[in-house]
Amino acid sequence: MEIFIESNVSLLDAIKKMDANDNKLLIVTENSKYVSLLSIGDIQRYLIKHQTLEVEVKKALGRKVKVGYTSSSEEEIKDLMLSFRMEFLPILDEENNINRIVFWNDLFQEDHSRNYGKVACPVVVMAGGKGTRLRPITHIIPKPLIPLGDKTILELIFSNFAKVNCHEFYISVNYKAELIDNYIKDFKQYKIATFKEDKPLGTAGSLRLLKEKIKTTFFVSNCDILIDEDYSEIYKYHKHNKNDLTLVSAVKNYSIPYGILNIKENGILKSVDEKPDLTFQVNAGLYLLEPELLDEIPEDEFFHITHLMEKITKKGGRVGVYPVSENAWSDIGEWKEYNQTANKLGVKTFEI
Repeated sequence: MEIFIESNVSLLDAIKKMDANDNKLLIVTENSKYVSLLSIGDIQRYLIKHQTLEVEVKKALGRKVKVGYTSSSEEEIKDLMLSFRMEFLPILDEENNINRIVFWNDLFQEDHSRNYGKVACPVVVMAGGKGTRLRPITHIIPKPLIPLGDKTILELIFSNFAKVNCHEFYISVNYKAELIDNYIKDFKQYKIATFKEDKPLGTAGSLRLLKEKIKTTFFVSNCDILIDEDYSEIYKYHKHNKNDLTLVSAVKNYSIPYGILNIKENGILKSVDEKPDLTFQVNAGLYLLEPELLDEIPEDEFFHITHLMEKITKKGGRVGVYPVSENAWSDIGEWKEYNQTANKLGVKTFEI
């Protein structure tokens, strides 16, 4: 695992390194000397505020960094790692040099879960689509019931939300609704209800059916995405900024294998960007909404979540964006992405 990064490297390269090594924390050095720690949270906060990753790592470092010392007891080190959900902890000597690095598995069993914040919000899972991009299997079973290893996509979504104490689920169904209704009967540990759209209502239209049922801030998740994130942090961001709606974005980086020409009027070459890296934030399919927004959704009409965002902004409301790394987001809407997700999770794929 590569966990060191120099302070003059860009945040974009830092997030790439995190994704490549499947971790959310890096040790920042300057001329090979310890400087600080950089977490995915530091990058997220900088990106939210400044909307760029093309700056040096040192620009995003937090002030209150948690480390251990050679004088720290094992219990103190354990408490630190548990309290701040740290994958590893550098242990410093009296001169602030790294003495050793303690990793999570050095102190805890593999099944010892990290602490997550608790929010206990209702969760709506949008599962009414036909899953045409995952045919032929979706001719037989609906998309949320496709297995990833020994669990379905829907069960993995339940599990991710349960980590932050979300146990109340509403599932929007239409296509092969009876199979989903039968499947959820086995999940006695959750409070689950389905609600049916009699015709396709877009990515948000069916939410209107919950107007009398949901009275608190709630999550909305597509049924073909998984996000490895502490959802309580999304909730805190949403509440702190007094957003009406928060959407989660995934930071995507594309390396263009060609020289990009910048051309002036009359066909005169201005400059050439040789094989540039382009970074975008894309909609990750997870949202946090205030219950009052249900009044903004027309009844029994086709209505997308993007239409709702437009209504909010036109009325002067707040739509916030909470970024996660590319590796934290898994889109399972097509077979290519399904196989990539299975590989990432280390599980068997569904044979077709």
